[in-house]
Amino acid sequence: MNGLKSNLSASTTVIVPLTVSGGAYSHKTHIFARIMWMYLGLLAALFLGFHNLCKKHAVQGNEVFPVLLGTVFSGLILLLPCYLGSIFYSEYMMEINLFISNITWKIHGYIAIKSAIMAASWLLAYQALKHLPITIVTPIRSAGPFFTFIGAITIYQEKPNPWQWVGFFLIILSVLLYSRIGKKEGIFFRKNKWIFAIIGATFLGASSGLYDKFLIQNLTLTPQTLQFWFSVYTILILVVILNITWFPYPAKRKAFKWRWSIPLVGVLLVLADYFYFKALQDPDALIMLLSAIKRSQIIIAVVVGGLIFKEQNKRKKLVPLAGIVCGVFLILYS
Repeated sequence: MNGLKSNLSASTTVIVPLTVSGGAYSHKTHIFARIMWMYLGLLAALFLGFHNLCKKHAVQGNEVFPVLLGTVFSGLILLLPCYLGSIFYSEYMMEINLFISNITWKIHGYIAIKSAIMAASWLLAYQALKHLPITIVTPIRSAGPFFTFIGAITIYQEKPNPWQWVGFFLIILSVLLYSRIGKKEGIFFRKNKWIFAIIGATFLGASSGLYDKFLIQNLTLTPQTLQFWFSVYTILILVVILNITWFPYPAKRKAFKWRWSIPLVGVLLVLADYFYFKALQDPDALIMLLSAIKRSQIIIAVVVGGLIFKEQNKRKKLVPLAGIVCGVFLILYS
């Protein structure tokens, strides 16, 4: 009997630590899995930052519409092997999670709507970027969380806490401060039509972001399926626009300059959107927080872009930049 008690005691001594240790490991793994979408959002922001720099280089002193067509077409070329592989090597593509699934005509219609929204947003944004400093354009684009925040609350019933509200208004106030700095560069926000263009582009982009959550979570589209067909429909829309505004005019065709940054813009956008859509696949992902996380791209655009393009008032722009970063931090970590 004493031997049995000692055996039970020994077994208890061994089992309890293993159970606790295993539970702790499992708990940490579960927490990491729940916040993985935030890290995917940061990866998207990294690629978006370099995407904006290349986009500025591509459109500067160039024809906007063909540049936009070239960037989207380059992204489609990058995705084309996934589409062909899904036809001829479907099992392998499923194994590596790059399979492009068959979708109904109704879902094609939903994707075409997203293409129309983003085509309009890009046309406005590219025109604005051609005529405005990147250190003015990027912070205004950073106000996107304002529109996303409102949509997330009203449409998806996402509930921010008080600190997230503080961060939200800090971002808006920082963007207003940028407008005062912009006047010193001869850019008056109330009179400059390109300012209204970039604000319109920001609103449409935020609307598309809210729509993305519906496409990814409600329609359960995979990132690569959405990206491929989105690129196809966007190219069709741009070809129609260029047939009216660009192809018939020889002078405009001669003004177009091919640059290495054009295909690079498309590749970087595909990579950024892939990680962004992967983050949205997580049912715990909050679109308003993802939108804020993506705004961290401004660090690359303002700091690196200001040095590359020799733009004015870089030091003064660091003040509202810090405000936007703090706002994103509050939204993210509160």
